[in-house]
Parts: sequence; structure tokens; C-alpha cells
Amino acid sequence: MLRNLARFQEDCVAEQEVIRVLAVDDDAVIRNGLKRILEAKGYEIETFGSGPLALERMADAPFDLVITDLKMPGMNGLEVLRRIRDLQPEVPVIMITGYSTVETAVEAMKNGALDYIAKPFTPEEILTKIEAALHHRAVLLDDIYLQKGLRDFHGFEMFIGESREMEKVYRRILQVAPTDSTVLVTGESGTGKELVARAIHHNSPRREGPFVAVDCTSLVENLLESELFGHEKGSFTGAIQTKSGLFKIADGGTLFLDEVANISLTTQAKLLRVLQERVVTPIGGTRPIPINIRLVAATNRSLRDLVAEGKFRDDLFFRLNIIPVELPPLRARKGDLRLLTAHFIRHYSEEIGKEIKGLAPDALDLLDNYDFPGNVRELENLIERSVVLSEGDFIQREDLEMQVQETRTGSVGYIPHSVEELKEKKRLLRDRAVEPLERAFLLDALKRNDWNVTRAAEEVGMLRPNFQALLKKQGLSARKGPTS
Repeated sequence: MLRNLARFQEDCVAEQEVIRVLAVDDDAVIRNGLKRILEAKGYEIETFGSGPLALERMADAPFDLVITDLKMPGMNGLEVLRRIRDLQPEVPVIMITGYSTVETAVEAMKNGALDYIAKPFTPEEILTKIEAALHHRAVLLDDIYLQKGLRDFHGFEMFIGESREMEKVYRRILQVAPTDSTVLVTGESGTGKELVARAIHHNSPRREGPFVAVDCTSLVENLLESELFGHEKGSFTGAIQTKSGLFKIADGGTLFLDEVANISLTTQAKLLRVLQERVVTPIGGTRPIPINIRLVAATNRSLRDLVAEGKFRDDLFFRLNIIPVELPPLRARKGDLRLLTAHFIRHYSEEIGKEIKGLAPDALDLLDNYDFPGNVRELENLIERSVVLSEGDFIQREDLEMQVQETRTGSVGYIPHSVEELKEKKRLLRDRAVEPLERAFLLDALKRNDWNVTRAAEEVGMLRPNFQALLKKQGLSARKGPTS
């Protein structure tokens, strides 16, 4: 269950989340004024000169608040308001009117506007209205979640966690699900990226359509293209019959591209074209086929870094990164460890036919002090093995100790499920092995040079900024020694 969402505004400010506002007015002066006022307060605002353009944008992306003029040529503010109620019914709307009468205010409120403001208005007046509207939205969401319960939302059954870090993920899923926006889910291996994709699908208008998942790591380039786009009979060796691609199979639903960072630059260009034109041409075919899908992509690597290295197209990155959802590693949400552990013990006890009641206190202490390089998936594997091997009512520390030690020393321990997980585990093991040597190297250099960073850096042959960066990484201070 989410904590009290009436604190939504202060939480967002504290966590540096951005409130997204959409403003509609045919007057450029009003649009520019709103943009200047709201951006100065840290809001993210998009402005449009007509209702149809604003509604087109709302069909693709979620917003926290809408401000719209009442009197506009073509589609007026009341019609915009009615259409917003269909697209994003929970979004509060503030109506701007130059005709400040009781009648116009009542009409706007009857059609679903939360509040209205008369022209001309001061920055203080509009900001007060906005703050009140956002507070109202937080209370409304709070009521919905408290009455319904998070578990009643489809696709959330497999999420275990009540930490602040996971609450942010839940809120983002429920915010973006009603739209057709492309979503990029990021996070280390084992954090549950496919669960996020499924939750978005099951809470979207496409829930009755197919959910199609593809692991972009598991197929070589030409086979991946055939899987995604389909092929015609005889188009290449082995193409003994025409085959529909996953874009076509997912028509009307959601396509989930897992580990999208592993797609080659050639295939990236073809994928970009499909997303831009919303048509797909099978390999060996000449007739483009229209597609209607919602795309969710996932990666455990930084696409920004890959773009900088020339390994990922920047235009495709921007096309995928419309709505980012970042999953925290387990070490950053240790408050959920007890819930997760209890869930896995219960699940595997029932599956195996044992009656394991839980963890011994010292066993839980062991897990609390372990950083789980394989994240939730590693914890699940560890608990499953412990349930199988345990001979008592409680899992003891010694049941876990050997498995944790194996992972720490690079023995069998947690077995990666993909080449990317293998690379990640190797990196973590290397970092863990090098860390004591690196720390001793820095301390020794500082001591030899009377804790003078410049002299120490020069002596060991490093640039001073690089030496300082290494100090920061190790939590060391040139004057005070270790800081942690």
C-alpha cells in the first residue's frame, strides 16, 4: 500500500521530481507568461495555441495539471475540458477566462474544471491556484489508493515493497499507464523491469490486447530483425514460409523490448523508422503494414553513455526515453528486504511442501549487510536454495552464509541468467576485489606526502582531479583520512 499520497507535492519537491503542466491558450502573451512564471518555480510546462494540438499531446504523455483558456477559436476550453476527462480523468484543470462572471465559472465547474482564474492575473494568483490544484489531486489519488488498494490494480501482484523508492515506481506506472507514451525502464539486472512493463500494459486501455516480450540479447542481428519485422517466404535461406513479426503480433497491445541496448546500429535505424512511421515492412517484402502498438523498452545499461560512445543512436534514444522509469537496486531499498524474504519463504515453502516459518535473527542480519549484486532475483534464488536445504523451522545463518560467501569470493553463488548479467557480476566482483588495494594505495600515497593531495598525485603519476575523484569514491579526505 502506498503511504499517504497527500504528501505528493512535498515528496516530489524533496525528491526533485518534476511537476508537468500543460497550458492551452491562443494568446502567445499568456502562453509565454505562464511558461516564464512556472519554469521559475521549477515546474515543467508545455504550451499549445489550440485545443486539438494540446489533446494530441495529452494522448501521448501524462500531465499533473492542465491550464486552458475558455474562449478560443475553433475548439473552446469547455470542449477541451470534456476531452481531457476522457484522456486523463484524474488530471485537475484550471480554466482561464477573460469573462469573469458567475455563469462562466459555474459552467466550467459543471464540466469538470477544478478552479478558474480571471484575466488579468498576477504570478502569485496563478501559483496559488496551481498549488491548491496539485494538493487536491494528491488527496484524490490518496482516496483512490486507500479505498482500492494497490494490489487491486492488475499487474501489481508480483511487486513486493513499500519503500519510498518503490512508491515512486508505483506512482510513475499508474501515471503513465493510461497513455500511449513510449516508456524506457532502466535498472540493474534482476530488479524486475519486465514486471513494470506488464503492470503498465495491464493498467492501460490496451489491456485486452496482447503483451509481447522479446529479449534483444538472445538473437543475432538478422534473426532479431526477422522476429521484430517478420519476413516473406524465400526472403533468405531457411525462410520456408511467410512469418508475421512481433510488431504485427503485438498489434493493439504492448511490445516489450528487453535489453534494447544490445540492438545493432543497423537494426536501430530500422526500429527508429518503424516508430516514426508506424508501419513495418517484413524482410523481403515491399508493402508496408500499419501497426498499432505501445512500446516499452528496457535496459540495464546507460543509453546516454552508449550514445556518447557512438554505440547507440541519439535519435532512437530520444524516441524511447519519452517516459523514463528507473528501478532501484535492492541495496537501495533495504527497507523492503523483510517483506521480500517473507514472500519468497512462503512461496517456496508451499511449493516444496515444507513449513519454514522465517529467518533466524542472525540470518536476517547477514542479509541486511549484503549488497545483492544480483538484486531481487539473487535474493529469490538464495531463499529457494535455503528452503530446500533447511532442516528446521527457521532458516539459520549457516544456511545462507556459504551461499553469500560464494558470491563474494566469485564461486558459484548467484548464477547470471544472461551475458549482460555475467558482465555486471564480473564488474561487481572486480570492483570488490580491487577496492581494498585501491584504498591502501591512496592512504599510503597521502601519508608519504604529509596528506598533501597535489604532491601525492604527482608522486604516483596521476592528475590531481583524478586522484581527488578516487579519494571521493573511497570516502577518504586528505585532511581527515576515512570519512566513513
